[in-house]
Amino acid sequence: MFDAFLRATGMRPSSSARPTGIERARGLYLGLMQKCLINSIYEDPPADFWNRGTYDAAVREIGWDWPSRAHSMIGARRMFNLRCLCEYALLHKVPGDFIETGVWRGGAAIMMRAVLAAYQVTDRNVWVADSFQGLPPPDPDKYPADAGDITYQYRELAVSIEEVQSNFAKYDLLDEQVRFLKGWFRDTLQTAPIERLAVLRLDGDLYESTMDSLTALYHKVSKGGFIIIDDYQLPTCRSAVEDFRGSQGIREPIQEIDGAGVFWEVGI
Repeated sequence: MFDAFLRATGMRPSSSARPTGIERARGLYLGLMQKCLINSIYEDPPADFWNRGTYDAAVREIGWDWPSRAHSMIGARRMFNLRCLCEYALLHKVPGDFIETGVWRGGAAIMMRAVLAAYQVTDRNVWVADSFQGLPPPDPDKYPADAGDITYQYRELAVSIEEVQSNFAKYDLLDEQVRFLKGWFRDTLQTAPIERLAVLRLDGDLYESTMDSLTALYHKVSKGGFIIIDDYQLPTCRSAVEDFRGSQGIREPIQEIDGAGVFWEVGI
């Protein structure tokens, strides 16, 4: 169904329909937002040690570097996927808000808000959930899959809530439709005042973070909505997803995005 949507809207090249003026303007805006959020325009060098400080368009395409200035590290393909799924949810009237759990500098959540702005939607929120202090230290007694993980030591992943809010404001997208949930997922997600979700995007890396997000929020995703897993290539994250899907009897097919991220549509 989603592939058919992409073709029908011209996001896949097999469509013969010509977009209207407003559709073209919307597409240009969201396309420019994507380029800005991953910074494929000014080509900022990566801050990580494995890419040796050199911008590489192919690496940025699939999100395999940590940009020094860009507001997102998820790359072009995952950002485009997020945009398309949010647009699909709006055009097909899938009820609910959008949320990202684990936001870094806020880029993916900013794209969610940009989609709402592009479609002039005022009755949905974007939820921005993060500790805003990096990842939690692993708890191997409770979550053996996380044993030995050192991601919590990477201070580059600790971005304050003030910086994320400032990044939203840079795009004129910080308003009452953006709701922040500050704290560890185990402490914030279960009690968050979220009624329904159309898009749930997880970017927590660890088994614990992934499982906490799915346990607290999966049941709030509307039929026809989407689950996006950013870190499915990581054994910790993949194990949590497989364990949760198995325990809940979830059989919807998992679709690959770029070799790292995946998604599935709920209730198909």
